[in-house]
Formats: sequence, C-alpha cells, structure tokens
Amino acid sequence: MKVAICVITFRRPEGLKRLLGSLNRLEFKKLPPPDIQLVVVDNDPAGLGHAYCQRIQSELKWPLTSCVEPRRGVAAARNTSIARAPADADFIASIDDDEWAEPNWLEELLCAQQAHDADVVSGVVIPEFEKGTPDWIKKGGFFQRRRFRTGERVRFGITGNALVRASVYRSMGTVFDEQFSLTGGEDMHFFTRVWIAGYKMIYANEAIVGETVPASRANVKWLVMRAYSGGSIRSRCERAVMPSLKMWCRRFAFGAGRMAQGVCLIVPGCFLGRVLLVKGLHWFFVGAGMVAGLVGARVEQYRQIHGK
Repeated sequence: MKVAICVITFRRPEGLKRLLGSLNRLEFKKLPPPDIQLVVVDNDPAGLGHAYCQRIQSELKWPLTSCVEPRRGVAAARNTSIARAPADADFIASIDDDEWAEPNWLEELLCAQQAHDADVVSGVVIPEFEKGTPDWIKKGGFFQRRRFRTGERVRFGITGNALVRASVYRSMGTVFDEQFSLTGGEDMHFFTRVWIAGYKMIYANEAIVGETVPASRANVKWLVMRAYSGGSIRSRCERAVMPSLKMWCRRFAFGAGRMAQGVCLIVPGCFLGRVLLVKGLHWFFVGAGMVAGLVGARVEQYRQIHGK
C-alpha cells in the first residue's frame, strides 16, 4: 500500500518543524507499515519552508519531496500538493502545518478505511491553547469539533485530518476550487462534491491530530469573524454545487433562524456571562454569513497569518 501525506505550509516554520517531527514518529502496530511519501508545498515565494525540508530530508525515515507554489492561496497550494503526490499512490492523507499527528494517526485512518471500505476517512482535531488563553475560551468549547463513532457515515471531510482514496481525487476533475483560495472553504466545497458523487465518507474517532490555537485567535473578534466567514462559505459552496431557488430559500431561512437563535442567547448573555454571550454572537453571525453568502459576500481570512 502506498500513501502520500500532503502538507501545505505558509510562514509557519515552528509549526512545520513540529509537524514533520510528529510524522517521523508514526507507528504501525495493527497493520504492516505502508510505503509513505511526504509531500510539502510551501505557499511562500521566499521558499523558507521548502529550504527547511531540503535540509532535513536525510533525518526523516520517510522520503520527502517539497516545492514552492508561488500563487497565493490554500486552494492553489492544495492542488499542487495533490499533483505532486506519486501517481501510483493508493491513498492521499492530508494534515496542516499548525497541527501534529499522534503516533497512531495514519494507522487508525487506514484501519477505519479497511474495516468499512471507505473512500474518505476524516479524523479528530484536538485544540491546544497557548499559555495565557482566557478560561472562558476553553470552557465555551469554541474550538471543539463534533465527534462521531468510528465508521459512522458523514457528509463532510476536513483537509486537516483526512485520508482519501487517490482515485477519488483523480475522478473529480478540478480538485480544490481556487475561488476559495483566500477565504478558505475549499475543502468544504470539494468534499460536498465528493458526497454528491456518491463516495463513501466515514469518521475515525481514534485518528487524532492536535492543532495549535494561537492567542491571536482566542478572542471575541476572531470568533465572530470565523462565524461570519463559516456561514458565508457554506452558502457559497451550496450556490456553486447545488444552485436552485429551493436551495437559496432553504439556506436563507436557515440563516435567519440562526440569527434569531443568536439574539435569544445574546440578551441573557449580557447578564449571565461571556460564554453565553459569545455563543449568541457566534450563532447570530453564522446566520448573517449564510444570508450574505447567498449574494456572494466573502471574508478573505487567509490574508492574515496566525501562529508560528
């Protein structure tokens, strides 16, 4: 079995170093070790991440190939990483440069894939907060993602922790749509198309990666921006993949409902504490983003870099 692990990076030298170190410690106790190829695409024209990869190639137990993709944006970089994966790869795994893998990460993805004959397997992303992060951020669960049982069918995938049958990428034509390069959401758009195409997508609850949450994200302003951006992305994805008046009306109604839900939490949150208040703001701006996204509104959140 041949597996390519694709990574895109942009001006996060410490994150890239931590990630590659974790990939060097991958273990295989349930399955024979696959033939692994690391692929790193540096989205910074200066190429410092690419240069780092070239320096440490001999220190890694898996072969590594790296390159620079000068066109700015996550979608362009991801497309290049898929194109650089070996043509004979059976699977392509992906993980981000602000994450690191548990030693059994890839093995658990592969075990789930084999047990359920899946085309796409998504795993768990656990937040790790920097020192000084306010307690209300942690208590509020604002960076916690919903978890599912291993093998449970899902309608989503996340490029920060995914294993995809290589033939799926080859069958989809354009992989990541570059209209999402600076806004994010390229993975939501891609995996929505994969689900519509009828591929089997499941969850692996034991396939765990950690994700750094920098201080620049642990605040109300960023949470509100992310909520608005996420709502906008969802509507833009649906407009692109399932364009219809019925979809437009359904998403508008859903967005309006989220805004109303937010208002119902914001008012008591003004008296009962910041967590409830921010949850209300979150739902209100998710809904506002959904409505705005129906007419093409976008937030280019990837113009700013967070983390090291």
